[in-house]
Amino acid sequence: MPACFEHTSSAMLNGVIEGFYGPPWTDAERIQVLDWMQSLGLNTYFYAPKDDLKQRLLWREPYTPSELAMLADLRQACLSRGVDFVFALSPGLDMSYASSVDLDQLKEKYNQLRSLGVVDFALLLDDIPDGLSANDQARFADFASAHSHLANSLYRWIRSEHARSRFLFCPTPYCDRMHRSHLGGKGYLEILGRQLDPNIDVFWTGPEIISSEITLEELAAITRLLRRKPLIWDNLHANDYDGRRFFCGPYSGRPLDLRQGIRGILHNPNNEALLNLVPWTTLADYLQTQGESWDPRASYLKAMRQWYAQFESSGNPISWEAFLLFGDCFYLPQQHGDQAQCLLDEASKVFTHPFGSNGHDPGLFRALATRLRDACREVVHLKQRPLFNALYRRNWELREEMDLLLHCLGLLEQNPLSPLCSDYHLPGTYRGGLVRDVQRLLTQGERGGFEMQTNPSAHRVNRPVSLKATDGRSKE
Repeated sequence: MPACFEHTSSAMLNGVIEGFYGPPWTDAERIQVLDWMQSLGLNTYFYAPKDDLKQRLLWREPYTPSELAMLADLRQACLSRGVDFVFALSPGLDMSYASSVDLDQLKEKYNQLRSLGVVDFALLLDDIPDGLSANDQARFADFASAHSHLANSLYRWIRSEHARSRFLFCPTPYCDRMHRSHLGGKGYLEILGRQLDPNIDVFWTGPEIISSEITLEELAAITRLLRRKPLIWDNLHANDYDGRRFFCGPYSGRPLDLRQGIRGILHNPNNEALLNLVPWTTLADYLQTQGESWDPRASYLKAMRQWYAQFESSGNPISWEAFLLFGDCFYLPQQHGDQAQCLLDEASKVFTHPFGSNGHDPGLFRALATRLRDACREVVHLKQRPLFNALYRRNWELREEMDLLLHCLGLLEQNPLSPLCSDYHLPGTYRGGLVRDVQRLLTQGERGGFEMQTNPSAHRVNRPVSLKATDGRSKE
Protein backbone atom coordinates (compact mmCIF):
# COMPACT_ATOMS: atom_id res chain seq x y z
CA MET A 1 0.00 0.00 0.00
CA PRO A 2 1.48 3.42 -0.91
CA ALA A 3 2.64 5.79 1.80
CA CYS A 4 0.43 8.53 0.32
CA PHE A 5 -2.35 8.71 -2.23
CA GLU A 6 -4.24 10.93 -4.62
CA HIS A 7 -7.99 10.64 -5.06
CA THR A 8 -9.36 10.06 -8.55
CA SER A 9 -10.81 13.55 -8.18
CA SER A 10 -7.95 16.00 -7.69
CA ALA A 11 -10.09 18.82 -6.25
CA MET A 12 -9.17 19.78 -2.72
CA LEU A 13 -12.19 19.65 -0.46
CA ASN A 14 -12.93 22.94 1.27
CA GLY A 15 -16.14 24.04 2.86
CA VAL A 16 -18.54 23.72 5.73
CA ILE A 17 -19.52 20.94 8.12
CA GLU A 18 -22.96 21.05 9.65
CA GLY A 19 -21.75 18.65 12.30
CA PHE A 20 -22.17 20.28 15.67
CA TYR A 21 -24.12 19.28 18.79
CA GLY A 22 -27.29 21.35 19.02
CA PRO A 23 -30.32 22.20 16.87
CA PRO A 24 -29.59 21.64 13.16
CA TRP A 25 -29.80 24.67 10.88
CA THR A 26 -33.14 25.69 9.41
CA ASP A 27 -33.82 25.60 5.67
CA ALA A 28 -33.40 29.39 5.50
CA GLU A 29 -30.09 29.25 7.36
CA ARG A 30 -28.76 26.56 5.04
CA ILE A 31 -29.64 28.65 1.99
CA GLN A 32 -27.82 31.63 3.50
CA VAL A 33 -24.80 29.42 4.22
CA LEU A 34 -24.79 28.09 0.65
CA ASP A 35 -25.07 31.58 -0.81
CA TRP A 36 -22.04 32.64 1.23
CA MET A 37 -20.16 29.51 0.18
CA GLN A 38 -20.86 30.16 -3.48
CA SER A 39 -19.65 33.76 -3.23
CA LEU A 40 -16.51 32.66 -1.37
CA GLY A 41 -15.63 29.76 -3.67
CA LEU A 42 -16.05 27.02 -1.05
CA ASN A 43 -16.91 23.71 -2.71
CA THR A 44 -18.24 21.19 -0.14
CA TYR A 45 -21.25 21.05 2.20
CA PHE A 46 -20.97 18.19 4.69
CA TYR A 47 -24.25 17.13 6.28
CA ALA A 48 -23.71 15.51 9.69
CA PRO A 49 -25.67 17.34 12.44
CA LYS A 50 -25.25 15.39 15.66
CA ASP A 51 -28.83 16.12 16.68
CA ASP A 52 -30.41 14.81 13.53
CA LEU A 53 -31.40 11.70 15.47
CA LYS A 54 -31.67 9.58 12.33
CA GLN A 55 -28.11 10.49 11.43
CA ARG A 56 -26.70 9.26 14.75
CA LEU A 57 -28.75 7.83 17.63
CA LEU A 58 -31.63 6.44 15.52
CA TRP A 59 -29.56 5.69 12.43
CA ARG A 60 -31.48 2.47 11.72
CA GLU A 61 -34.75 4.33 11.24
CA PRO A 62 -35.45 5.40 7.65
CA TYR A 63 -36.08 9.01 6.82
CA THR A 64 -39.74 9.87 6.26
CA PRO A 65 -40.87 11.24 2.87
CA SER A 66 -40.90 14.79 4.26
CA GLU A 67 -37.38 14.38 5.69
CA LEU A 68 -36.13 13.00 2.39
CA ALA A 69 -37.74 15.94 0.60
CA MET A 70 -35.78 18.32 2.83
CA LEU A 71 -32.53 16.50 2.05
CA ALA A 72 -33.36 16.45 -1.66
CA ASP A 73 -33.96 20.20 -1.60
CA LEU A 74 -30.70 20.74 0.25
CA ARG A 75 -28.75 18.65 -2.24
CA GLN A 76 -30.37 20.54 -5.13
CA ALA A 77 -29.54 23.88 -3.49
CA CYS A 78 -25.91 22.73 -3.28
CA LEU A 79 -25.92 21.53 -6.88
CA SER A 80 -27.32 24.79 -8.23
CA ARG A 81 -24.48 26.70 -6.52
CA GLY A 82 -21.66 24.42 -7.63
CA VAL A 83 -21.23 22.97 -4.13
CA ASP A 84 -20.74 19.23 -3.54
CA PHE A 85 -23.07 17.60 -1.02
CA VAL A 86 -21.68 14.92 1.31
CA PHE A 87 -23.99 12.87 3.55
CA ALA A 88 -22.66 11.24 6.73
CA LEU A 89 -23.96 8.60 9.12
CA SER A 90 -22.74 8.00 12.68
CA PRO A 91 -23.83 4.49 13.73
CA GLY A 92 -21.10 3.79 16.28
CA LEU A 93 -23.14 4.29 19.45
CA ASP A 94 -24.70 0.83 19.18
CA MET A 95 -23.61 -0.86 15.95
CA SER A 96 -22.29 -4.39 15.89
CA TYR A 97 -19.43 -4.49 13.38
CA ALA A 98 -19.75 -8.25 12.94
CA SER A 99 -23.47 -8.11 12.21
CA SER A 100 -24.52 -8.51 8.59
CA VAL A 101 -27.96 -7.24 9.62
CA ASP A 102 -26.51 -3.97 10.89
CA LEU A 103 -24.41 -3.62 7.75
CA ASP A 104 -27.46 -4.14 5.56
CA GLN A 105 -29.43 -1.56 7.57
CA LEU A 106 -26.59 0.91 7.14
CA LYS A 107 -26.60 0.32 3.38
CA GLU A 108 -30.35 0.81 3.27
CA LYS A 109 -29.97 4.17 4.98
CA TYR A 110 -27.29 5.28 2.52
CA ASN A 111 -29.53 3.97 -0.28
CA GLN A 112 -32.22 6.46 0.71
CA LEU A 113 -29.78 9.23 -0.12
CA ARG A 114 -28.53 7.51 -3.26
CA SER A 115 -32.12 7.54 -4.48
CA LEU A 116 -31.92 11.35 -4.33
CA GLY A 117 -28.79 11.41 -6.47
CA VAL A 118 -26.29 11.75 -3.63
CA VAL A 119 -22.93 10.18 -4.58
CA ASP A 120 -20.53 11.30 -1.81
CA PHE A 121 -20.77 9.77 1.66
CA ALA A 122 -19.06 9.58 5.02
CA LEU A 123 -18.88 7.24 7.98
CA LEU A 124 -18.26 8.93 11.34
CA LEU A 125 -17.12 6.83 14.29
CA ASP A 126 -16.16 9.69 16.61
CA ASP A 127 -17.43 10.30 20.15
CA ILE A 128 -18.50 6.69 20.71
CA PRO A 129 -17.70 3.94 23.26
CA ASP A 130 -14.31 2.50 22.32
CA GLY A 131 -14.88 -1.15 23.14
CA LEU A 132 -16.03 -4.18 21.16
CA SER A 133 -18.97 -6.39 22.05
CA ALA A 134 -18.38 -10.10 22.66
CA ASN A 135 -19.58 -10.94 19.14
CA ASP A 136 -17.28 -8.33 17.62
CA GLN A 137 -14.31 -9.54 19.68
CA ALA A 138 -14.83 -13.03 18.29
CA ARG A 139 -14.34 -11.71 14.75
CA PHE A 140 -11.98 -8.74 15.03
CA ALA A 141 -8.62 -8.50 16.75
CA ASP A 142 -9.11 -4.87 17.73
CA PHE A 143 -11.31 -1.79 17.38
CA ALA A 144 -9.37 -0.38 14.43
CA SER A 145 -9.71 -3.63 12.46
CA ALA A 146 -13.48 -3.61 13.00
CA HIS A 147 -13.69 -0.01 11.80
CA SER A 148 -11.47 -0.65 8.79
CA HIS A 149 -13.59 -3.62 7.77
CA LEU A 150 -16.81 -1.60 8.01
CA ALA A 151 -15.45 1.40 6.13
CA ASN A 152 -13.91 -0.74 3.39
CA SER A 153 -17.12 -2.72 2.91
CA LEU A 154 -19.20 0.43 2.57
CA TYR A 155 -16.69 2.17 0.32
CA ARG A 156 -16.47 -0.73 -2.15
CA TRP A 157 -20.26 -1.08 -2.19
CA ILE A 158 -20.73 2.63 -2.87
CA ARG A 159 -18.04 2.67 -5.54
CA SER A 160 -19.66 -0.27 -7.30
CA GLU A 161 -22.53 2.06 -8.24
CA HIS A 162 -20.60 5.27 -8.80
CA ALA A 163 -16.91 4.96 -9.59
CA ARG A 164 -16.02 8.54 -8.62
CA SER A 165 -17.81 8.67 -5.28
CA ARG A 166 -15.87 10.15 -2.40
CA PHE A 167 -15.93 8.33 0.91
CA LEU A 168 -14.80 10.11 4.08
CA PHE A 169 -14.09 8.50 7.43
CA CYS A 170 -13.72 9.90 10.95
CA PRO A 171 -11.81 7.59 13.30
CA THR A 172 -12.48 7.30 17.01
CA PRO A 173 -9.16 8.97 17.94
CA TYR A 174 -9.27 12.00 15.65
CA CYS A 175 -6.63 14.23 17.25
CA ASP A 176 -3.07 13.64 18.44
CA ARG A 177 -3.97 13.78 22.13
CA MET A 178 -6.58 11.05 21.70
CA HIS A 179 -4.06 8.94 19.83
CA ARG A 180 -1.43 9.37 22.56
CA SER A 181 -3.95 8.33 25.23
CA HIS A 182 -4.75 5.16 23.20
CA LEU A 183 -8.41 5.99 22.67
CA GLY A 184 -9.80 3.13 20.60
CA GLY A 185 -6.92 0.91 21.63
CA LYS A 186 -3.15 1.11 21.33
CA GLY A 187 -1.98 1.59 17.76
CA TYR A 188 -5.47 2.38 16.41
CA LEU A 189 -4.29 4.86 13.77
CA GLU A 190 -1.33 2.71 12.69
CA ILE A 191 -3.66 -0.26 12.16
CA LEU A 192 -6.17 1.93 10.36
CA GLY A 193 -3.46 3.29 8.09
CA ARG A 194 -2.45 -0.24 7.07
CA GLN A 195 -5.92 -1.71 6.63
CA LEU A 196 -8.10 1.12 5.34
CA ASP A 197 -8.53 1.38 1.57
CA PRO A 198 -6.06 4.07 0.40
CA ASN A 199 -8.79 5.99 -1.43
CA ILE A 200 -10.77 6.67 1.74
CA ASP A 201 -10.14 10.13 3.17
CA VAL A 202 -9.55 10.26 6.95
CA PHE A 203 -10.49 13.18 9.17
CA TRP A 204 -8.06 14.70 11.67
CA THR A 205 -8.57 17.78 13.87
CA GLY A 206 -4.91 18.43 14.65
CA PRO A 207 -3.03 18.10 17.94
CA GLU A 208 -6.26 18.82 19.87
CA ILE A 209 -9.99 18.70 19.31
CA ILE A 210 -9.88 22.49 19.06
CA SER A 211 -6.41 23.18 17.69
CA SER A 212 -5.19 26.76 17.91
CA GLU A 213 -2.24 25.73 15.71
CA ILE A 214 -1.39 22.91 13.35
CA THR A 215 2.29 22.67 12.45
CA LEU A 216 3.93 21.05 9.45
CA GLU A 217 5.72 18.64 11.79
CA GLU A 218 2.41 17.48 13.26
CA LEU A 219 1.02 17.11 9.76
CA ALA A 220 3.98 14.99 8.67
CA ALA A 221 3.58 12.71 11.68
CA ILE A 222 -0.12 12.01 11.10
CA THR A 223 0.51 11.49 7.38
CA ARG A 224 2.99 8.75 8.22
CA LEU A 225 0.54 7.09 10.60
CA LEU A 226 -2.42 7.20 8.21
CA ARG A 227 -0.34 6.48 5.08
CA ARG A 228 -2.27 9.23 3.30
CA LYS A 229 -2.79 12.96 3.49
CA PRO A 230 -5.34 13.75 6.21
CA LEU A 231 -8.55 15.68 5.70
CA ILE A 232 -8.79 18.47 8.26
CA TRP A 233 -12.00 18.60 10.30
CA ASP A 234 -11.39 22.07 11.69
CA ASN A 235 -13.04 22.96 15.00
CA LEU A 236 -11.26 26.31 15.38
CA HIS A 237 -14.53 28.27 15.49
CA ALA A 238 -16.83 25.56 16.88
CA ASN A 239 -18.78 26.70 19.94
CA ASP A 240 -21.09 23.79 20.74
CA TYR A 241 -18.94 23.01 23.79
CA ASP A 242 -19.47 26.51 25.26
CA GLY A 243 -22.81 28.19 24.62
CA ARG A 244 -21.63 31.39 26.34
CA ARG A 245 -19.28 32.23 23.49
CA PHE A 246 -19.06 32.41 19.74
CA PHE A 247 -15.97 33.00 17.62
CA CYS A 248 -15.63 35.50 14.79
CA GLY A 249 -11.85 35.77 14.67
CA PRO A 250 -9.84 34.85 11.57
CA TYR A 251 -8.92 31.41 10.32
CA SER A 252 -5.37 31.23 11.64
CA GLY A 253 -2.66 29.08 13.18
CA ARG A 254 -2.17 27.07 9.99
CA PRO A 255 0.85 27.85 7.78
CA LEU A 256 0.15 28.30 4.07
CA ASP A 257 2.37 25.29 3.28
CA LEU A 258 -0.10 23.11 5.16
CA ARG A 259 -2.37 23.24 2.10
CA GLN A 260 0.00 21.11 0.04
CA GLY A 261 -0.01 18.27 2.59
CA ILE A 262 -3.74 17.75 3.15
CA ARG A 263 -6.77 16.45 1.28
CA GLY A 264 -8.76 19.50 2.26
CA ILE A 265 -10.27 21.57 5.07
CA LEU A 266 -13.86 21.23 6.20
CA HIS A 267 -14.83 23.80 8.81
CA ASN A 268 -17.07 22.89 11.76
CA PRO A 269 -18.36 26.36 12.73
CA ASN A 270 -20.38 28.25 15.30
CA ASN A 271 -23.77 26.63 15.82
CA GLU A 272 -25.41 29.91 14.87
CA ALA A 273 -25.18 30.04 11.08
CA LEU A 274 -25.34 33.84 10.87
CA LEU A 275 -22.24 34.25 13.07
CA ASN A 276 -19.89 32.52 10.61
CA LEU A 277 -19.41 35.05 7.81
CA VAL A 278 -16.03 36.28 9.08
CA PRO A 279 -14.59 32.79 9.80
CA TRP A 280 -15.60 31.53 6.34
CA THR A 281 -14.43 34.66 4.55
CA THR A 282 -11.01 34.39 6.17
CA LEU A 283 -10.89 30.64 5.49
CA ALA A 284 -11.51 31.34 1.81
CA ASP A 285 -8.82 34.02 1.91
CA TYR A 286 -6.38 31.52 3.43
CA LEU A 287 -7.19 28.89 0.80
CA GLN A 288 -6.91 31.27 -2.14
CA THR A 289 -3.87 33.29 -1.08
CA GLN A 290 -1.01 33.12 -3.56
CA GLY A 291 2.60 33.49 -2.47
CA GLU A 292 4.30 32.72 0.80
CA SER A 293 2.73 35.16 3.27
CA TRP A 294 -0.73 35.68 4.66
CA ASP A 295 -1.85 38.03 7.43
CA PRO A 296 -4.82 36.62 9.41
CA ARG A 297 -5.47 39.91 11.20
CA ALA A 298 -5.59 41.86 7.95
CA SER A 299 -7.94 39.25 6.49
CA TYR A 300 -10.10 39.55 9.62
CA LEU A 301 -10.33 43.34 9.38
CA LYS A 302 -11.38 43.09 5.73
CA ALA A 303 -14.01 40.45 6.53
CA MET A 304 -15.29 42.42 9.52
CA ARG A 305 -15.94 45.36 7.18
CA GLN A 306 -18.25 43.08 5.18
CA TRP A 307 -20.04 41.86 8.30
CA TYR A 308 -20.34 45.41 9.65
CA ALA A 309 -22.77 46.20 6.85
CA GLN A 310 -25.26 43.77 8.43
CA PHE A 311 -25.27 45.62 11.77
CA GLU A 312 -27.56 48.43 10.71
CA SER A 313 -29.48 49.65 13.75
CA SER A 314 -32.99 51.04 14.05
CA GLY A 315 -31.58 53.35 16.73
CA ASN A 316 -28.16 54.96 16.82
CA PRO A 317 -25.51 53.66 14.39
CA ILE A 318 -22.85 51.40 15.87
CA SER A 319 -19.47 52.93 15.08
CA TRP A 320 -16.82 50.90 13.31
CA GLU A 321 -14.52 51.26 16.33
CA ALA A 322 -17.21 49.90 18.68
CA PHE A 323 -18.07 47.07 16.29
CA LEU A 324 -14.43 46.03 16.01
CA LEU A 325 -14.05 46.06 19.79
CA PHE A 326 -17.19 43.92 20.07
CA GLY A 327 -15.85 41.40 17.53
CA ASP A 328 -12.48 41.28 19.26
CA CYS A 329 -14.26 40.15 22.44
CA PHE A 330 -15.38 36.99 20.60
CA TYR A 331 -12.20 36.30 18.67
CA LEU A 332 -10.81 32.77 19.02
CA PRO A 333 -11.04 30.12 21.77
CA GLN A 334 -7.55 30.80 23.13
CA GLN A 335 -6.97 34.36 21.92
CA HIS A 336 -8.62 37.75 22.37
CA GLY A 337 -8.59 40.26 19.54
CA ASP A 338 -6.25 43.25 19.86
CA GLN A 339 -8.84 45.73 21.11
CA ALA A 340 -10.34 43.26 23.59
CA GLN A 341 -6.88 42.42 24.93
CA CYS A 342 -6.22 46.14 25.40
CA LEU A 343 -9.49 46.47 27.34
CA LEU A 344 -8.56 43.50 29.53
CA ASP A 345 -5.06 44.86 30.20
CA GLU A 346 -6.43 48.25 31.20
CA ALA A 347 -9.09 46.69 33.41
CA SER A 348 -6.43 44.59 35.14
CA LYS A 349 -4.42 47.71 35.96
CA VAL A 350 -7.50 49.24 37.59
CA PHE A 351 -8.92 46.29 39.51
CA THR A 352 -5.95 44.11 40.51
CA HIS A 353 -4.18 46.74 42.63
CA PRO A 354 -5.31 48.99 45.46
CA PHE A 355 -7.03 51.78 43.55
CA GLY A 356 -4.64 54.56 42.63
CA SER A 357 -1.61 52.87 44.19
CA ASN A 358 0.13 52.30 40.87
CA GLY A 359 -0.59 55.76 39.51
CA HIS A 360 -2.52 54.32 36.57
CA ASP A 361 -4.98 56.60 34.79
CA PRO A 362 -8.22 54.65 34.25
CA GLY A 363 -9.26 56.91 31.38
CA LEU A 364 -8.45 54.47 28.58
CA PHE A 365 -10.28 51.65 30.35
CA ARG A 366 -13.33 53.85 30.89
CA ALA A 367 -13.37 54.88 27.23
CA LEU A 368 -13.11 51.31 25.95
CA ALA A 369 -15.60 49.85 28.43
CA THR A 370 -18.11 52.62 27.72
CA ARG A 371 -17.75 52.14 23.98
CA LEU A 372 -18.29 48.40 24.33
CA ARG A 373 -21.24 48.72 26.71
CA ASP A 374 -22.96 51.21 24.42
CA ALA A 375 -22.38 48.96 21.39
CA CYS A 376 -23.94 46.04 23.30
CA ARG A 377 -26.95 48.19 24.11
CA GLU A 378 -27.34 49.11 20.45
CA VAL A 379 -27.13 45.49 19.24
CA VAL A 380 -30.61 45.11 20.72
CA HIS A 381 -31.89 47.43 17.97
CA LEU A 382 -30.43 45.59 14.98
CA LYS A 383 -32.73 45.60 11.97
CA GLN A 384 -31.73 42.02 11.16
CA ARG A 385 -33.59 40.31 13.98
CA PRO A 386 -32.27 36.79 13.24
CA LEU A 387 -28.74 38.18 13.66
CA PHE A 388 -29.72 39.82 16.94
CA ASN A 389 -31.27 36.57 18.15
CA ALA A 390 -28.04 34.72 17.40
CA LEU A 391 -26.05 37.28 19.40
CA TYR A 392 -28.48 37.95 22.22
CA ARG A 393 -27.22 35.81 25.10
CA ARG A 394 -23.53 36.61 24.59
CA ASN A 395 -24.25 40.28 24.01
CA TRP A 396 -26.31 40.53 27.21
CA GLU A 397 -23.61 38.95 29.37
CA LEU A 398 -20.90 41.21 27.96
CA ARG A 399 -23.02 44.32 28.55
CA GLU A 400 -23.70 43.27 32.15
CA GLU A 401 -19.98 42.88 32.84
CA MET A 402 -19.15 46.30 31.39
CA ASP A 403 -21.96 47.88 33.41
CA LEU A 404 -20.56 46.34 36.60
CA LEU A 405 -16.95 47.37 35.93
CA LEU A 406 -17.91 50.94 35.09
CA HIS A 407 -20.13 51.14 38.18
CA CYS A 408 -17.32 49.87 40.42
CA LEU A 409 -14.85 52.28 38.85
CA GLY A 410 -17.17 55.12 39.79
CA LEU A 411 -17.34 53.89 43.40
CA LEU A 412 -13.55 53.64 43.63
CA GLU A 413 -13.08 57.12 42.25
CA GLN A 414 -15.39 58.51 44.93
CA ASN A 415 -13.69 56.53 47.70
CA PRO A 416 -10.82 54.06 47.06
CA LEU A 417 -11.88 52.13 50.19
CA SER A 418 -15.53 51.95 49.18
CA PRO A 419 -17.12 48.50 49.27
CA LEU A 420 -17.97 47.34 45.76
CA CYS A 421 -21.65 46.56 45.51
CA SER A 422 -24.47 46.96 43.04
CA ASP A 423 -28.25 47.00 43.26
CA TYR A 424 -28.44 45.47 39.78
CA HIS A 425 -25.99 42.58 40.17
CA LEU A 426 -27.42 40.50 42.98
CA PRO A 427 -26.34 37.03 44.13
CA GLY A 428 -28.21 34.24 42.43
CA THR A 429 -29.64 36.31 39.58
CA TYR A 430 -26.20 37.58 38.51
CA ARG A 431 -23.56 34.97 37.68
CA GLY A 432 -25.94 32.48 39.22
CA GLY A 433 -26.74 28.83 38.80
CA LEU A 434 -25.22 25.53 39.83
CA VAL A 435 -22.60 25.49 37.08
CA ARG A 436 -21.21 28.86 38.20
CA ASP A 437 -21.07 27.67 41.81
CA VAL A 438 -19.35 24.42 40.85
CA GLN A 439 -16.80 26.30 38.73
CA ARG A 440 -15.69 28.25 41.79
CA LEU A 441 -14.53 25.04 43.50
CA LEU A 442 -11.58 24.48 41.14
CA THR A 443 -9.54 27.29 39.61
CA GLN A 444 -7.70 26.45 36.40
CA GLY A 445 -4.23 27.81 35.79
CA GLU A 446 -2.75 28.91 32.46
CA ARG A 447 -1.04 25.52 32.00
CA GLY A 448 -4.25 23.58 32.48
CA GLY A 449 -3.86 22.41 36.09
CA PHE A 450 -6.53 23.00 38.73
CA GLU A 451 -6.32 24.30 42.28
CA MET A 452 -8.93 23.63 44.97
CA GLN A 453 -10.52 26.48 46.86
CA THR A 454 -9.62 26.45 50.55
CA ASN A 455 -13.08 27.63 51.63
CA PRO A 456 -15.62 26.57 49.00
CA SER A 457 -18.59 27.33 51.27
CA ALA A 458 -17.70 31.01 51.10
CA HIS A 459 -18.79 31.00 47.48
CA ARG A 460 -22.26 29.61 48.06
CA VAL A 461 -24.82 31.97 46.62
CA ASN A 462 -28.04 30.57 48.00
CA ARG A 463 -29.08 29.85 51.54
CA PRO A 464 -29.69 26.20 52.49
CA VAL A 465 -33.11 25.06 51.35
CA SER A 466 -35.42 23.61 53.97
CA LEU A 467 -36.69 20.24 52.78
CA LYS A 468 -39.58 18.27 54.20
CA ALA A 469 -38.73 14.82 55.48
CA THR A 470 -41.16 11.95 54.89
CA ASP A 471 -42.27 12.07 58.53
CA GLY A 472 -43.20 15.73 58.28
CA ARG A 473 -40.10 17.07 60.07
CA SER A 474 -37.98 19.67 58.31
CA LYS A 475 -34.39 18.87 57.57
CA GLU A 476 -31.46 20.95 56.29
